[in-house]
Formats: sequence, C-alpha cells, structure tokens
Amino acid sequence: MMTRLDDILNKYSFPKKLIESDISFQKIEKKIGFELPDDYKYYLANFDYFEDFIGPEYLKLFANDELLEKNQEYGVLEALPNTIMIGNNGSSEFIAIERMDANNYRVVLSPLIDLSAEHHIVIGGSFTDMFDRLDNGKEWFS
Repeated sequence: MMTRLDDILNKYSFPKKLIESDISFQKIEKKIGFELPDDYKYYLANFDYFEDFIGPEYLKLFANDELLEKNQEYGVLEALPNTIMIGNNGSSEFIAIERMDANNYRVVLSPLIDLSAEHHIVIGGSFTDMFDRLDNGKEWFS
C-alpha cells in the first residue's frame, strides 16, 4: 500500500525507527479532533524526525513524540481546527495536514505569524502526494 511513499522515503534516506514505536494515535486523534490519514500514520510509526531537502525544498518533519507539543507551543490546534502542524520549511512557514472532510485531506504550507487558513498554500493532495511533487521537482512557491 505504501510502496510509492516507501520508495521516496528510502531514496532520501529518511531515518527509520530503530525500535518499535509505542505511538498512541488514539491520543493524538482525540486531542486534534480528527483521524490522521493512513499514509501519515505509516510515516509516524516507521520513521523518525527528518530534516533535509526533498527535491527543491527544505523540510523538517516532527517525530511522533513532539507532534502535540509543537502544535500546542505555536497554538495551531486552537487557531486552526482540522489542521495539525507536522513540520516546517526551516523558515517562517509550517507544514500541516488539513482535514477537509471525513476521508479528504490535503497538505498545506502556511505562515507561523498569522495562523489563518486563508494563507494556506496547498503543497499536496495527501502526505504521499506532497513527497511525490517534491521528488518530481515541484517547488512550493511556483
């Protein structure tokens, strides 16, 4: 199921978890108020913190143990319901998964200084699609 995602994560040497993770998706999902997409849960369960370029763009993706802490620290969950920050671009924008409806998500880039959905730039139709676009050389601001 995750073969394309696996291909990209392996290509860019994403750090795999050395020990089996004890992630409580239920705890995270209860806190954020929606279910995380399967491809992102797969990533959290199998990979650690990542910071590097994927294609033309730089990104940092949080490990599961800092996910809720970072969202609380920046007030993302309060300001943007249905949105969870999953990382950033090493600058002043954060990367987030936004739940559109029951099984429809998108990945967005948005400024940390003004937490408003009107500033979201769609960078993927899914978590996997974000990586696919980057791997194919698509820039976020083009």
